[in-house]
Amino acid sequence: MNPLNLNDVLLYVEENIGSFHQKRIQSLDSLTLSKVLKRKNPYLFKAKHVLTAEQIVRGLVDAHISSNEETIFGDWLEGLAIFINGKVFDGRKSGITGIDLEFDHAGVRNIVTIKSGPNWGNSSQIAKMRADFKTAKKALRTSNSQLNIVAVNGCCYGKDNQSDKGDYFKYCGQRFWEFISGDCDLFLAIIEPLGHKAKEQNDSFVASYAQMINKFTRDFANQFCRESGEIDWDKLVRFNSGAV
Repeated sequence: MNPLNLNDVLLYVEENIGSFHQKRIQSLDSLTLSKVLKRKNPYLFKAKHVLTAEQIVRGLVDAHISSNEETIFGDWLEGLAIFINGKVFDGRKSGITGIDLEFDHAGVRNIVTIKSGPNWGNSSQIAKMRADFKTAKKALRTSNSQLNIVAVNGCCYGKDNQSDKGDYFKYCGQRFWEFISGDCDLFLAIIEPLGHKAKEQNDSFVASYAQMINKFTRDFANQFCRESGEIDWDKLVRFNSGAV
């Protein structure tokens, strides 16, 4: 085990946080009105008494952004966790399906699946993770039958006060960051550098967002509003749900 140098963490964040913001903008640039309209429930907008094109467009785009950002930032945090673990325990990105990180400590081979938060999956997804852990253990013991392997579901934020899940452990928030680094305060130390140039980066995102809202609102009005300006709900529902 090597002591963690927080300057290494700060430098990594400063050099790599821009990729998160860039992917946010790229996600917007690849979005189309047709794509978001087909993903969402038009009946919900009617039930909520939504009356303007902009309300519908903003609701659609904001829902996409919220879901997509969680995924993008979760992937980014996974990279940060692997970097930190590599510095402390010589950990590495795993090549085994379903496993994100492998590292050895105190005579144990830890295999880790990293998720963003604690409530990441339904019962079938958790069963899949358990199956991946089982397969990974079998593969690792092919070359060393005596290998002591511990499976861990690590979550970058949140809490779970029952860590022992029987066939794997679940560490969330502070416990996860301490597990991969040996530093009980790391979960606090990483919050400040994440704001590196955040305002400048976010200004670019906001500009792209505003342009998209304006463009989609114009296109929605042209396609799904009557001459009077009223939303043509029949046309919208047919586009979303009609048999082709």
